[in-house]
Amino acid sequence: MQLAMIGLGRMGGNMVKRLVQGGHEVIVYDSNAAAVKAHVTKGVNAAKDLADVAPLLEPRRVVWVMVPAAAVESTIEQLVPHLTRGDIVIDGGNSNFADSLRRAEALNAKGIEFVDVGTSGGVWGLTLGYCLMIGASPAAFEYCEPIFRTLAPPEGYARVGPSGAGHYVKMVHNGIEYGLLQAYAEGYEILHASQDFKLQLGQIAKLWNHGSVVRSWLNELAERAFASDDQLAAIRGHVEDSGEGRWTVAEAIRLDVPAPVITLSLLARLRSRQEESFGAKVIAALRREFGGHAVQTK
Repeated sequence: MQLAMIGLGRMGGNMVKRLVQGGHEVIVYDSNAAAVKAHVTKGVNAAKDLADVAPLLEPRRVVWVMVPAAAVESTIEQLVPHLTRGDIVIDGGNSNFADSLRRAEALNAKGIEFVDVGTSGGVWGLTLGYCLMIGASPAAFEYCEPIFRTLAPPEGYARVGPSGAGHYVKMVHNGIEYGLLQAYAEGYEILHASQDFKLQLGQIAKLWNHGSVVRSWLNELAERAFASDDQLAAIRGHVEDSGEGRWTVAEAIRLDVPAPVITLSLLARLRSRQEESFGAKVIAALRREFGGHAVQTK
């Protein structure tokens, strides 16, 4: 099947490779010319710019957008004038589902189908496949299914609802991920801080991956990380977020659903970005004032 892939970062580039291995013909474009050049090979042709993408595709065109959320709007705006009725735009990035609902409505008014695909799998997707959470009309899903079947492992893709549903499910998926990561982080930090035992974290992670109720792919990755640096001495504890955790918390509040674990895991990420917490300084100062407790000074 023929399609275009816009965005050749860590995810998009590997997806192109997997698609080509699956026999698909792929047109690629990225604002980084070096990334485009690196992917042009048998089964892959390059577009000069976004306006050049549509002419290189045979109707019914399928264009997969795999760019950061902040760039999705402008990318689609530049593509749409060159598309025609019946064409399909797929957003496989981490967009807010509310934006996906709006984009679907705007594109449907032009006769263009919008498909949102929450994509999970990271850098391992090339070899293991990607989990695809798909929001689409039944017709658009059926037309694009050969693409999904190639990208995903067996039973690793599903239409979860109409347009918008894919990014909604992926949002909650990432919220859950925040909580899981935080639980592992806190557990390993306690082990690391032990004053009674000098524990080898890599050994424990490996042990837990055999029969333990906390075994998981994430813990397998922890084992892998500790194998190269058992105390993670070379890594700074600064954790970014791409937005989905915030959106999940906001949706939980909107729906009156208590989600304390996900909420606190998000706040822990914000704390990780501070060199020193001013709030902690305030608490220390107040404890000194009301109780005469000692404070540490620089």
